[in-house]
Amino acid sequence: MPGTAPIQPDWETPLPAPAKINLFLHVVGRRPDGYHLLQTAFRMLARWDSLSFSPREDGEIRLARPLPGVPAESDLCVRAARLLRDASGGKRGVTISLDKHLPMGGGLGGGSSDAATVLLALNRLWQVGLPRERLMELGLALGADVPFFIFGRNAFAEGVGEKLQPLCLPEAWYLVVEPAVSVPTAEIFSAQDLTRDTEFIKIADFPAEGGASFGHNDLEPVACRLYPAVAQALGWLRQFGGARMSGSGACVFAEYASEAEALAAMKHLPENWKAWVARSLDEHPLVACAG
Repeated sequence: MPGTAPIQPDWETPLPAPAKINLFLHVVGRRPDGYHLLQTAFRMLARWDSLSFSPREDGEIRLARPLPGVPAESDLCVRAARLLRDASGGKRGVTISLDKHLPMGGGLGGGSSDAATVLLALNRLWQVGLPRERLMELGLALGADVPFFIFGRNAFAEGVGEKLQPLCLPEAWYLVVEPAVSVPTAEIFSAQDLTRDTEFIKIADFPAEGGASFGHNDLEPVACRLYPAVAQALGWLRQFGGARMSGSGACVFAEYASEAEALAAMKHLPENWKAWVARSLDEHPLVACAG
């Protein structure tokens, strides 16, 4: 597992696509086009999918192992590579190998992070040299969370999630529980009982010490109603401190000051449940890959 030092990509080394959690997530409105307006604090964790890249001479962009149930044309990694190639006017090809560790439909940004790593890595490997702001623009076309991973630092986010300001947060450890369900983001945002008018806050309102005790997640009640496994995981984790759902679910997390505290709570995990402990990350390992 790579450390927090910036990584210089090459064609041989697997590259990380880290998880994120939302320390809070407020839905503050809705645009005329139907997109929801959010305020949230994104934090990266030292747990990730892993991607490897191999150059191709035929100009094709392929996945070495397509994800079950995901057509290649819809896969975010393939779409990201094609978007970058088209934006740079090149005819390059690549085979992308994806080793998934982050759950699909888990609220940890796995697919968005994968797409961001493709953009960051190929920007360097293909010697495209696009600046970070342009990569973030490309990423937004793939998903609202993608610009955050390209931004590369923990952030206070607004808009649909693309307006980002850096956050300096103290180190923390997290116990993350993965309920055995996949939660479709669109289903949660389309629910009639979703709160869409939480009061706006300013970044100065977010406490300097960070933490997951500030605010709430407006998506959590909807996900708990539709997916009882999420509510069950939250109920269990709250025995060991404050717990919150990340994103639109399904994963829930609790924050601790030390790895030992997080591991102590995980020892009580019910049989056949899945959970893991990870520390916070201050920067994306590929933060240096924008031109």
